[in-house]
Amino acid sequence: MNPLTRRSFVTQAVAGIAALHALGQAAPSEPAQLVWKSSQWKIEDFRKLVEDRAHIKQVYDVTQINQGKFLNNVKNSLNGLRFGFDIPERQIKIAVALHGPANMINYDDAIWAKYQVGEWLNVTDPATGKPAVRNIYYLAKTRPGQAGSSQDPDDPNSADQDSSVQTLQTRGVQFLSCHTALEEQAHALIHRNKLTDSPELIVQEMLAHALPGVLVVASMVAAVALLQAEGRYTYVTV
Repeated sequence: MNPLTRRSFVTQAVAGIAALHALGQAAPSEPAQLVWKSSQWKIEDFRKLVEDRAHIKQVYDVTQINQGKFLNNVKNSLNGLRFGFDIPERQIKIAVALHGPANMINYDDAIWAKYQVGEWLNVTDPATGKPAVRNIYYLAKTRPGQAGSSQDPDDPNSADQDSSVQTLQTRGVQFLSCHTALEEQAHALIHRNKLTDSPELIVQEMLAHALPGVLVVASMVAAVALLQAEGRYTYVTV
């Protein structure tokens, strides 16, 4: 047995410290924050949504992506109310409450690419025929007032027939994201992708990559209840 020299002791000590550091990284101990308090999110923005004075108010409760078909339903609501029932667009307010897998539609291309969201949630990019590494539901195809865009709502190339998140936002639709769902999804991604980051680190990264205009609420099931009970939003699930 070789005697323990000063040099070998220092070498072993350094190796031991490095191993403990690596172990700490591999087994994050930071607990998840499943419950947000009112001071931790933009509750005043949500109250404005509840108290919106539009004549017709709808909340779409969506948990499944389902190829984004619900976005077409939202577009049809806007067109039916505006053109079929002559309700001015300023008198229409639609909130889209996304939780479950659909919650990921609220986040940008960087999140979809880094966490392989398309492969995880079975979303295929029509441009490549492969699992999406970008948020295929966000970017506008045609924007209202864009040069060369059709003003005929029956024209498939008009903004009125564009069901992208971006175009629906320009028409006054408010997209909501669920913080609780985000926490759960961070845990699922850690398990699926064998990640070493803590759930809270992933959640904070995702929150930094929310799409412009998206409002993240503390709990979507609670938000939907308040929109119905206090805001008098009619409830739609697809």
